[in-house]
Amino acid sequence: MTFQGFVQEDFDVFDIPGLEPRMEALIERVRPKLHALGETMAPYLSALCGEEMFPHVAKHARRTVHPPNDTWVAWANNKKGYKAHPHFQVGLWSTHLFAQFALIYESDRKPAFAAELERHWERIRAAIPGHYVWSLDHTQPQGIRHDQLDAERAADMLRRLKQVKKAEALLGVHIDRNDPLAADGPRLIAELERVFETVLPLYRMASQKLILA
Repeated sequence: MTFQGFVQEDFDVFDIPGLEPRMEALIERVRPKLHALGETMAPYLSALCGEEMFPHVAKHARRTVHPPNDTWVAWANNKKGYKAHPHFQVGLWSTHLFAQFALIYESDRKPAFAAELERHWERIRAAIPGHYVWSLDHTQPQGIRHDQLDAERAADMLRRLKQVKKAEALLGVHIDRNDPLAADGPRLIAELERVFETVLPLYRMASQKLILA
């Protein structure tokens, strides 16, 4: 399957009530696109990161009552899983598409990553476009724009990453479901490549493969 982008019906999956009906629609409509995107982007990300990157499509296998409100494909340098490792994600909420770097709750690298991020914050702050979005919780659709992350909020984010076990660090872009870019496969892939190139320093920092001078 060639990746064609995401259309309105894909986002509408999250309006379907009930776990089984929503999962059936998600598996039928969205998951094949995530698999196609995963395979399409894996060679690019492998070249970008200098190591083999493996795609992982969310299965939502642990859910028994509540239907998922989002879904995604992730790429990590581990073939068996991604949650404990720095990784990249592309996924959907009902309102928007997201593409981002992620270091989530299962990773033990967050304190070291936070210390390095704090050390080089001014350089990172200047390099990230203002419309990029930070999040400390991958289970919530909202975040804070980079250009609205003042010194106090940045300090609190870094403190949480160091001290709070469940704290997370995610940075990337949100693309509104009505933006024509979401449904244009080739243009969307080009945009994803730009996003991943932008957040690559954070991936390398979290992977302990880049220590900025």
